Formats: sequence, structure tokens, C-alpha cells
Amino acid sequence: MNLNINAQKAQTYDAIVVGSGMTGGWAAKELTEKGLNVLVLERGYEIKHVEDYKTAMQDPWEFEHRGKITTVAAEEHYASMFFSAKEGSQFNFTNDKEHPYIQKRPFNWIRGYHTGGKSLIWGKHTYRWNREDFLANTKEGIGIDWPIRYEELVPWYTYIEKFVGISGQAEGLAVLPDSTFLPPMAMTAPEVHFKKSVAQKLNRPITIGRVAHLTKPQPWHTAVGRASCQFRNRCTRGCPYGGYFSSLAATLPAARSTNRLTILHNAIVKEIILDDHDQKAKGVRVIDQNTMEVREFYAKVLFLNAGTIGSTSILMNSKSARFPNGLGNDSDQLGRNLMDHHLAVGARADIEGFEDDYYFGARPGSLYIPRFRNWGNDKKRDYLRGFGYQGGAARADWSRGSTEPGFGADFKKRLTQPGPWKMSLTGFGEVLPDPNNRFYLSPDKTDKWGLPQVVFDADFSANDRAMRKDIMNDGAEMLEAAGFKNVTTYDNPAAHMGLGIHEMGTARMGKDPKTSVLNKYNQVHTCKNVFVTDGSAMASASNVNPSLTYMALTARAASYAVAQLKAKNL
Repeated sequence: MNLNINAQKAQTYDAIVVGSGMTGGWAAKELTEKGLNVLVLERGYEIKHVEDYKTAMQDPWEFEHRGKITTVAAEEHYASMFFSAKEGSQFNFTNDKEHPYIQKRPFNWIRGYHTGGKSLIWGKHTYRWNREDFLANTKEGIGIDWPIRYEELVPWYTYIEKFVGISGQAEGLAVLPDSTFLPPMAMTAPEVHFKKSVAQKLNRPITIGRVAHLTKPQPWHTAVGRASCQFRNRCTRGCPYGGYFSSLAATLPAARSTNRLTILHNAIVKEIILDDHDQKAKGVRVIDQNTMEVREFYAKVLFLNAGTIGSTSILMNSKSARFPNGLGNDSDQLGRNLMDHHLAVGARADIEGFEDDYYFGARPGSLYIPRFRNWGNDKKRDYLRGFGYQGGAARADWSRGSTEPGFGADFKKRLTQPGPWKMSLTGFGEVLPDPNNRFYLSPDKTDKWGLPQVVFDADFSANDRAMRKDIMNDGAEMLEAAGFKNVTTYDNPAAHMGLGIHEMGTARMGKDPKTSVLNKYNQVHTCKNVFVTDGSAMASASNVNPSLTYMALTARAASYAVAQLKAKNL
């Protein structure tokens, strides 16, 4: 009997964090720095910062397939093949064959099952949401009202931004609130011309992309081993300089420095264990990815940070007499209102002139054009919400020779010279919450660990498709306003929900337990010691990248959880 008690004690922590990615890293950092002993459970394999970035220093000609992914690898990494997985980075993307899911309607589920999760492969564009993002639902009668407002997040945005390190330019725009910035990256000469032309002819502001890359590292960045961005644009292979923010390079080292962090890899959380007596979570049940061994870990407070689909799946799979449809699912909202951002739609052009202009290095970010539709004095469109653009101008490189006619010494010599300027704009549009856009767990199909497979049942709406047309047309209008040539538009028919890699919703925050899963502190309404602070908490999607808001919500929830623990309310 004594041995059993000791064993349970050895597997008991103050807090358990499920997931080591963007929000899991922040939960670990905040909870350990506030004095808690924390166990982080990562379902994937271990990656060590710097030493495990095996391809980070390789040039294209050093890869067996010159960077192109093989047919077999493409089949295994199908969802991430559209623009992300390459020969040098495929190991950072989850193998779809080994981790299958079901598409009742097409959905691209792109994942990273390893230390750091998708914080190793994210786009790094980092923006605050604006005041209207937290008001639009209630003004328009869409979804439910957010339980918080922009003003409540401002101190947490500021706190996160300082530690992350975001390069950008303050513009004073209500539609795109300024952050705390490091020096901005430079625009190319055609981009400067484009910005000036669009401002003069269409009265639309353009700024340099706000990205989580260090352009002037501060002492708190170097203290965890990070250095300045090297402008190599090989981020998805992992950055040995820590030039861009990831949990592996920043928050996990900070948490580890407290000596209160334990990380367990290959640990797939099957379900939350509920204490029937007080209706609180007492721990989690975990399957070892390699050995199939089942173990239990215990804590006073749980943070779910397994990614939108992962966290909600754990709640769905945590059934009990009190929660027969999944933990916290009295409202039947688990899995519903799945959202993403529009992607793979926009416009392109050729640029004449600027032959004497070039640039140094490979800038990892791009331009950003803030939302202008259905905003301010803009005439209301036949759809709700709006979109922004990311994109920029660059010179075509030597690889253009694969599609250009020519042969011989002169042709080869020309390919060593800078190619013509080209510009592309990609729209990122807001997808509305819709309870019929959802995922659920299959009643009869399981994966190799015996867990139910995820079934996606979601698609773009009429509102979304009307917005995509405007994204193309407005992109072309701006490129033409700048005098660029051969303007074309595109809308990739293979672009389904999920391709934006901004999965949101499925366990939304709200004021009323009858219509939401989480309260204003990301706390499960009906199981107070469980917090969910990744994208699953979102009640709407905005049109800007969501990671900064996830991180701000996580730090805020961690502070609240520790205060509640000290007050003995959890």
C-alpha cells in the first residue's frame, strides 16, 4: 500500500500542461515562474533546440532532391504539402498516414507532433486584434458575444510582445493596433513605390509585416540564448539562432530555468480523470506513443494547449456520469463553430523597372495591408467582416529557368543574374462562426492507439465565397494602381478550410454556460480547474493572425489560475 501511495505522489504535480507548442510553452513559463511545479505532456517526439535542426544549414544543392519532397513523402504529409512541407522541413510536419483523420467535407489538418509543436512552423506574422473584433459578434447577431473586450487584453498583449520580440512599424491605425516593436524590416524599392501609389490613389495604408523575428535582441532575449534574425528564410527547418520566436527557443527555456519544469515526450493524453466526489479534474490518463503503456498523472490544475482540435478532442473523449457527452459539454458546443482564415486567394503582377535595385538576404516577412472592407467609411458590402493581405515584391531567382525557354551558355549566364521583379498579394479573410461547421469523434474508427479518429464536417459559406471574390478583385486593383503589368488573380480550388493553419473555435468562451464551454478566464464553466487557452477558445476569428491573442489569453489565464489556487478556490 505504501508503494502505491509513493507512486501516485511521484506522478503528482501542481499543474499539468498538455502540449508544448505556442500556448503550452507560455502556460509552462507563467506557471513555473509563479512557483508551481509543472509537468508538460507532449504527444510527439523530442526535438532539442539547435542540435536537432539537422537541415538548418544545408543549401538546396545539398539535398538529395534539391529540396523537393518525394512522391512517397507527399502522400504521407498530404495536408501540409500545399505550401509548407519540403525536403528540409518535412520532419516538422505530422505524417497524415500515421495520424489519420476523416473528411466528411474536405479539411486540411496541418500539425506538428513534437517539442514546440506548430511554433516551429508558424508564419510569424504577429498582430493584435482590434476593439471591433471583440464586438462584431454581438453587433451583427453572429455566434455569441465575447466575454472580454480588447481593453482587458491590452496589458497582456504588451507583456507578451516584449518577451516574444516583434519587428514592425507603428502606424496609429484603429483597425490594426500597434504593438511594442523592435525595428522594422525594410521594404524593397517596388514595395515602397506600391505603398505610395496605393495611399495616393486608393487611400489605403500599407505597412511592413509585423513578425516575431528579432531585429534588435534585448537582454531578456539573449538571456534564453536567442540572437538576431539572419535573414535566411529557412525558418521551417528550425532556427539555430533563435531568430524567430518559438516555445522551443524562448518560453520552454525560461520555464526550465526555474527548475520547476518536467517535460514528458511521446505522451498522448487520452482523457481527463474526473473526481466524482467534487466534480473536479484530478489528472490525466496518458498512452505512451511507442510502448502503448497507460499511465496516470495528477495535478491541482490542468491547462489544455494541444491545439484547437487536440484540446477539444481530449474534452470530447473525457466522458463520465456527470459529462456523458464530453467534459464541460453541457452546452453541446464542443466541436462546433470551427473557424479558419481564407488563404490561397489573391493577385499577382509583373513589375517593370527597378532593374538597378536589389536587396540583401531573404527577408522572412512580407508587407501587410490592413483590412479596409466594411470598415470606417467603406461602403457596406454584401458580406460581413473583412480581410487583409500579406505579400510583397522580389526578384525571380535562378529557378525561373525551369519554366523559361532557352539553352546554352548565354542562357545559363542569364540565370546567374537577378531576375525580373514580381509581386504577389495573398488575402487573409475572416471566416464566421457557424455551429454547423464542426468536427466530432468517429463512433467506430480509431487510430493505432485506440483513440477515436477526428471527423471534419466544415466548409466555406456564401459569406466566405463572396469575400474571396473581393480579395481577388481588390488585390488586382491595388497592383494596377501601382502601374504593375500582367496582373492576374487566383483562387486555388484545392484551398479548403484548415489550409490557413489557424484553426479556431470548438470550445468557445462565453458568458453563459448554456451556450459556451469556457468562461472569460478560459476556465471550463462546469469544471473549474481545467483551462483551455489555445485556439479552441475563440468565439470569432478576426482577419489577422491569432497566435498573439492565444498567447495573451494564456498568460492571463495562468495568472488567474495561480491566484485562484492561492485563494484555495481550485
